Amino acid sequence: MPAHTPAPGPGPAPVTALVRHGETDWNRDGRLQGRTDIPLNDTGRAQAQALAEQLKSQGWAAITSSPLSRARETAQIIAAELGLELLPPHDDLVERQFGEAEGGTLAELRGRFPNGERPGQEPWDDVVARGAAALRRLRAEHGDVPLVVVAHGTFLRATVEGLTGVELPRMANATSVVLEGSGGQWSLAREPQRA
Repeated sequence: MPAHTPAPGPGPAPVTALVRHGETDWNRDGRLQGRTDIPLNDTGRAQAQALAEQLKSQGWAAITSSPLSRARETAQIIAAELGLELLPPHDDLVERQFGEAEGGTLAELRGRFPNGERPGQEPWDDVVARGAAALRRLRAEHGDVPLVVVAHGTFLRATVEGLTGVELPRMANATSVVLEGSGGQWSLAREPQRA
């Protein structure tokens, strides 16, 4: 009688690298960007190149981004280094809308909005829900393909919270976190790494 062969278990969970874009002049100056479309500066381009070199040997197979130019250019630099076609941008990966606070430094914003309310700001819970839905949709579209998603610091922190319940500290420019999972099952596989 042949030996019983156990049925194979589920395969490894799909992996997704969430990358924050490289530095802009507003990052350097401590200004809140939100959806204001500020481009990378030369430091940001160098940061993106350094991160791309780190990612190169890790088996990533697809890359997409927010449509904002700082995320898009970061993704272009990474895609070129990894030899990948850059997929079209996704509008639901844009940064949190900060309304009237965009462009201000923290000191300026404390003076302008002493009660902490910023007119026109997207509610945190809405960003969490939007980010989690966006990642679930991307994972469903790309199956088990190892995927890089380039977006924005506040958006990525909200997304990780929505998918895993983990509250990340502020992410530095051109750093990444890696999530495992899809659908309703996600976990944090690697915390932010500096480029």
